[in-house]
Amino acid sequence: MSENAGSILVVDDEPAIRESLEVLLSEANYKVALAAGGLDGLKKLESDLFDLVLLDVMMPDKNGLEVLEEIVRSSPETAVIMITAFGTIENAVRAIKSGAVDYVTKPWDNEKLLLDIRNGIQQRRLQYENRELKRALKQQSGFANMVGKSDRMLKVFDLVSQVAQSRSTVLIQGESGTGKELVAKAIHAHSSRSKKAFVTVNSGSLPADLLESTLFGHLKGAFTSAVASKKGLFEVADQGSIFFDEIGSVGLETQAKLLRVIQEKEFMRLGGVDTIKVDARIIAATNVDLKELVEQGTFREDLFYRLNVICVQLPPLRERKEDIPRLVDHFLKKFSQENNKSFETVSPEVMRLLVQYDWPGNVRELENIIERAVVLSTSGDLSRELISHEVEPSAPTHKTNGVPAMDGKPLGEILDNFERDVILQMLQSVNWSQTEAAERFGLPLSTLNSKVKRLGIDAKRRRMRQ
Repeated sequence: MSENAGSILVVDDEPAIRESLEVLLSEANYKVALAAGGLDGLKKLESDLFDLVLLDVMMPDKNGLEVLEEIVRSSPETAVIMITAFGTIENAVRAIKSGAVDYVTKPWDNEKLLLDIRNGIQQRRLQYENRELKRALKQQSGFANMVGKSDRMLKVFDLVSQVAQSRSTVLIQGESGTGKELVAKAIHAHSSRSKKAFVTVNSGSLPADLLESTLFGHLKGAFTSAVASKKGLFEVADQGSIFFDEIGSVGLETQAKLLRVIQEKEFMRLGGVDTIKVDARIIAATNVDLKELVEQGTFREDLFYRLNVICVQLPPLRERKEDIPRLVDHFLKKFSQENNKSFETVSPEVMRLLVQYDWPGNVRELENIIERAVVLSTSGDLSRELISHEVEPSAPTHKTNGVPAMDGKPLGEILDNFERDVILQMLQSVNWSQTEAAERFGLPLSTLNSKVKRLGIDAKRRRMRQ
């Protein structure tokens, strides 16, 4: 049988019809099975898979249109062509509406029938491949990348499944590196909006004026560099979802406009006077306590309550260490494939080091360390040496009653040394990104820069050596 042929089931109560079709289809390199009636055909469909069914309409034991409905329900990937000696427009329309790919009358033209069969099989295969592609893409942005079997993560999965189909805003809270954007993508992927856009807004990386233009769009001439009108991300996310990463960094003026979009589902472009209606589900994430920002007056209380309709709290990795082996396995497979290397697992000694470490950078830090180790390994083995400098505890400092020993040093020098060690550990965990380190410390970037210079930390040179 040729590579492009398929398997066909002929369902007809007339022996002469079955035999003639068997000869025709076999000569065309199809694998053919025969059924003497509707019930016999359904039984064969239960025990075997077919690319296409040639189905008679008028049969004594079970009407062909009834058989068609059962095939569509139980084997939707199978194409069906109806055949009858009593062709009517009504039956043809009903057959097509019920899921048949075509409808032919006896006596048929052999060449046309073979062409119809070829087209029917190809059409079903394309539909199946498209469904599988969509399923794979949905899985890729859904739970597949959220690895974990701990009680804390199972509760997160349950909550995401429950809230995905709702229209409510969602606030995702968790430390940097815990996977807040993955959760947001999973909510979108499992919602009725999954076929529409998922738009990410990096709230903390844009100044206030640029953020508003990015969100709401602008008209030509709205500001000096507005040489043309432009749509905003809210318009792009219409009927879909819009994800605000680090919502706590958004300024008060922009917060007021966000509140209007949530309440009224409308906004105005910069420089415009017309309101634009929009239906976008808002998902926000933060690594800071928004309640504290509300108390400090830097975050609107009314916006906080609008965002905090449903709250998903992501645990840090140090609180779900039982998930570390699964995460290591996930990242090993991912980076082995990307780098054309083969790593099945890690030794118990290496795994023990990984589990003992507290992971201040959370899952993102673990991912970075595994990627670096896979890339740098020349032996096909994830050795202790490749990760020890990252995760092994430093040599213990001599302490007296829990306090580092002063050894006659001035207090200022002791405090500087302690501060230097803390900053170095943080910079190391975030791959020497001072911006991210400042976020985790809750400091302005300029303050951290000053400390780095004062303490003589050469972060730039260290980063270049990585």
